[in-house]
Amino acid sequence: MLSAKSLFQEILDNDESFRLFCSIAAGGESQGGWENGRIAALVPAGLRELAPKVARHGADEDKHGRIFNALLKQRGLRPVAVPYETDYTLLLERQGIGLAHDRLNREEPLTEREIIVYLAHSRVTEQRASEQMRLLLRYFADDAVLGRAVKMISRDEDNHLAYCHEELLRFARAGHGRTIRSVLRECARAEIRVYRDVSLAVMTHMGRVLGWPRPKAAVLAAGIHAMYAYERLTGWRRMVSLAPPARRNALGTPAVVEAEGEFA
Repeated sequence: MLSAKSLFQEILDNDESFRLFCSIAAGGESQGGWENGRIAALVPAGLRELAPKVARHGADEDKHGRIFNALLKQRGLRPVAVPYETDYTLLLERQGIGLAHDRLNREEPLTEREIIVYLAHSRVTEQRASEQMRLLLRYFADDAVLGRAVKMISRDEDNHLAYCHEELLRFARAGHGRTIRSVLRECARAEIRVYRDVSLAVMTHMGRVLGWPRPKAAVLAAGIHAMYAYERLTGWRRMVSLAPPARRNALGTPAVVEAEGEFA
């Protein structure tokens, strides 16, 4: 029977599909680490209290990238180049979502609006990350190899999401509510399109590696399209709502640094 758990297990049991899965994940996390590091360095003087939290966000993302690379090393595997069509963070940037890399490469402080754009973009993408890691946590929390890594990354992603809610609500109270709503909606609608396209591309690559028959590939593609239809109709709303998080000041402490060897 085709299920999310059986699909993940099939990908994880094969060295080549596992290598592609971890390479895609590590690349996205490392890119997020760089972006947050640059944003932390460019936070404007009037918002300097935010800089340590942005830096903590970036440090967590860097750590996740190292964890995925360590999981590869544990199986004697090396990362592979991430196919362009599976690069979620790059494709979002190409859609004009978030802060462009050419902007982050300039030594010029960000504006208050650019900080809001960053937080709104993060609120949307961290929703996705939190949901994906909770799904993996449901199936692999007790796995001898993946369990500890999944628990740690899932906790971090929940913290990132809580931080985005808290900071955006702070900006909303300061009079930026209309801008925040507009940017959140724009980000969410672009993200669900990119996520659909990336999901289809990843499934295509996995299907080639694992030799999936056409009917199986067609069922998976239909499921991805059905999810997109739901998200386009109403599911996107979960990505734009704001509520006080249960975890307050979730990024208010330094990042916990995990050595690569602890997962290898």
